[in-house]
Amino acid sequence: MSEEVKKSEPLFSKKNKKLITDPLNKINPVTIQVLGICSALAVTVQMDNAIVMSIAVTFVLFFGNMLISMMRNLIPGRIRIIVQLVVVASLVIVVDQVLKAFVYDVSKQLSVFVGLIITNCIIMGRLEAFALGNKPWPSILDGIGNGLGYGLVLVIVAFFKELLGSGTLTFPGIGKLTIIPEAMYTAGYMDNGLFLLPPSSLIIVAIYIWVQKFRNPELIEA
Repeated sequence: MSEEVKKSEPLFSKKNKKLITDPLNKINPVTIQVLGICSALAVTVQMDNAIVMSIAVTFVLFFGNMLISMMRNLIPGRIRIIVQLVVVASLVIVVDQVLKAFVYDVSKQLSVFVGLIITNCIIMGRLEAFALGNKPWPSILDGIGNGLGYGLVLVIVAFFKELLGSGTLTFPGIGKLTIIPEAMYTAGYMDNGLFLLPPSSLIIVAIYIWVQKFRNPELIEA
């Protein structure tokens, strides 16, 4: 009597890889699902803020998805939102303390926005829609993918805002680098102050969405 051996799915199967790659493009949480827009507008004046916020959100998504997935069969349905908030709040406290310890200047600039990660729609959405119904490994990959997708938009927006708004790029641990040479300013070039204001984020995100849908016609609604 023969027994069928069920093969376990490879850790990085095609299905699992899509959990990381799809949020970078076709189901990007910011440009397609329109989540996390507030921080995309508020913390993208400088590259260092955008990079640190992206890492913070990815960290919370990674561990939040993993923990909720591990506890999914133990969490009563009536209090699942409360449990998710407690897990996320605990992770955000850890992030806040680490930022204050190692990148205090950036922590001061991000200010309340670090605390608002607790209510970030991307995080609560992934916990509710994915982690509660899937095993830990796919949930971890989903958290990484959505964190990277969120961070990609923030970094691109911050890149153009800081470069065109002040002619510099600022990186954590490195500081502010002057990108546009002094010769261009001498020749008459001027920084565009509009790019230092929140409305410019909407313009850049709109252009990003246009390019994204141009490259992926299937995303255009009929």
